Amino acid sequence: MKKIFLRYSALSLAVILTAVSCKKKDPPSTTEPEPTTGKVKMEFFNNVGGSSLNLDNQWYVNEHGDSFTVSKFNYYITNIVLTGSGTSYTESNSYHLVQQSDASSQSFDMTDIPVGTYDSVTFMIGVDKEHNTSGAQTGALDPVNGMFWSWSTGYIMLKVEGHSPQSPSNLVEFHCGGFSGLNSSVRTVSMPLSSPVSVTGSNDVHIHLTADLLKMFKSPNVIDFSTTYSVTMPDSNAKKLADNYANMFSITYAGL
Repeated sequence: MKKIFLRYSALSLAVILTAVSCKKKDPPSTTEPEPTTGKVKMEFFNNVGGSSLNLDNQWYVNEHGDSFTVSKFNYYITNIVLTGSGTSYTESNSYHLVQQSDASSQSFDMTDIPVGTYDSVTFMIGVDKEHNTSGAQTGALDPVNGMFWSWSTGYIMLKVEGHSPQSPSNLVEFHCGGFSGLNSSVRTVSMPLSSPVSVTGSNDVHIHLTADLLKMFKSPNVIDFSTTYSVTMPDSNAKKLADNYANMFSITYAGL
C-alpha cells in the first residue's frame, strides 16, 4: 500500500511540475521609464517702443526726440540659467548671437533640462571675461561675425547702427564693448517668468523675450544723438548705454 501511495505521489508531482513548466511565461514589461529631462525653446523678438523693428526703411523717435533708422541690431545672450523651486539648470556652452537680420539666430533650443517647475531666468548680455581672452573661437564667438575687436579689448556685446539727422555725421553707431573694469559693457539680467513652466519629457516649453530698442536710449540715461552718436570703444558712453540696455528685456510669454 505504501509503495502505491509513493508512486501516486511521485506521479502527481511530475504532473504538477510539467504543468508549471508548460505555463506560458508573462511577456517582459514594455513600460518606458519616465523621462528625467526636457527641452526649452528660447525665442527673441526685437521691437522699438512696441512696434516691430524693421531694418533700414522705418523711422523711429527716441526719448530725446531724435529721429533714427536702424540698419543693424546684434547682441550676445550668454550664460543662461533657469531656476525654480528646488531645481535649476545651467546651459553648457551658452553663447548665442542674436541678429535682427538673421531670423534663424532669434531662437534656439536648450536641451537636457531636468524635469521640474521653473519660474525665473538669468542671462548675460555680452560675453564673459574668460571667453574674451580665450583665443580664436568658433560658432557665435567666431570673429567672422563682426562682433570682435581684438584680444585686448575683446567682444562687442551689443551693436546698433543706423542713421539720424540729429547726428553731426548723419550716422549712429553704438558698438558697446569692454569686459572688465569700470567701463565693462557686460550686464547680467535676472527676471521672473511671466508664469511658472513645467519641463517634462513630453512637451516643449517656449519662453519669449522681447528687446525694446527704445529703452537703450531712455533710462537711466537719456541719449542725445547730437552729442552721443558714435561709440566704438570701451568708455563711459558705452557704460551708459549698457546700463540702459540692461533694462530693455522683458518676458512676454512662458508656456507650451
